[in-house]
Amino acid sequence: MRADARRNLEQLLAAARDLVAEKGPGVALDEVAQRAGVGIATLYRRFPDRTALLRGVVLDALERTRVVAERAAEEHDDAFEALAAYLRDALELRVSAVIPQVLDVLDLEEPEVAAAREASARATEALVDAAHRDGQLPADVTFADVGMMLVRIARPLPGPMPDDLKHDLARRHLELFLRGLRGGDGGRLGGPALDRRELAELTREVDRRTR
Repeated sequence: MRADARRNLEQLLAAARDLVAEKGPGVALDEVAQRAGVGIATLYRRFPDRTALLRGVVLDALERTRVVAERAAEEHDDAFEALAAYLRDALELRVSAVIPQVLDVLDLEEPEVAAAREASARATEALVDAAHRDGQLPADVTFADVGMMLVRIARPLPGPMPDDLKHDLARRHLELFLRGLRGGDGGRLGGPALDRRELAELTREVDRRTR
């Protein structure tokens, strides 16, 4: 792919990722093109319809989260710092804000998407497991807890605040979450302690019921 074509693709995916996180999967495609700084014809050459664009956004975001998780593990000897670095990078990628928005639009069990989800989750789970082994993450804080908190934090706040302020607050709230995890065991957590397998089965069951 030529450098200019690659640049256009990256700009389209980044713009679509941000707008889907902010406005949902029904965001106008011409708005995506405008934010990306390209013409609508360029968007349609890369993505013939909305579903193709959303699928591209999800695949790109999942691949990027896998990369940042593996990079965090390589760059940080301290297991908790590796997990924290990953969460900060993942928040910026907004994958945890995008995927909940497309649950009713895309088939997340489609082979390529499912493989990307598995690779991303496996890399993240390795960080959680390492922090558990080092005794830096309380034993009853599970992979699902970490992932769900990132979803909650990444979702834009409701209301008329500027988007930049909402994202700054998301960064602040992630730091509050990390501060709480660093504080150690403050007593047992209530509610279900789901591991990744249980979370995946629960997701599939909910999907079957809603189809």
